[in-house]
Amino acid sequence: MKTPDYRKIYQDMIRMKYPEKKELCSSILEKKNIDPLDIIRLNDIIAGKSDKEKIKGNQKLKSYDRNTILQILDYQKKHHLNNTELALHFKLSRNTVAKWKKIFCSADPPLDEPHY
Repeated sequence: MKTPDYRKIYQDMIRMKYPEKKELCSSILEKKNIDPLDIIRLNDIIAGKSDKEKIKGNQKLKSYDRNTILQILDYQKKHHLNNTELALHFKLSRNTVAKWKKIFCSADPPLDEPHY
């Protein structure tokens, strides 16, 4: 399955609707590979902080693939965040984070570790 050309989509969107944000987004759009976390950052830059109600409505329409979820969970480990902090950072629900951890993080300890 082909993925959309996010670089082209965001370049067009910025050129047509948000030319004043071109400079803020240029460092992300110039990267060789744009990953899903970059797309989230671009959305945050474009939406701004004033459109909180609009952002809240758009949250229901988001979907994440396995790699993106794993990157978000790695971000949590790397920055030592709890589920609430991670949810606030990425504008997710705490229940979503808990569900992802249940699905993607192994509940079984490694075999070489003692079981208590």
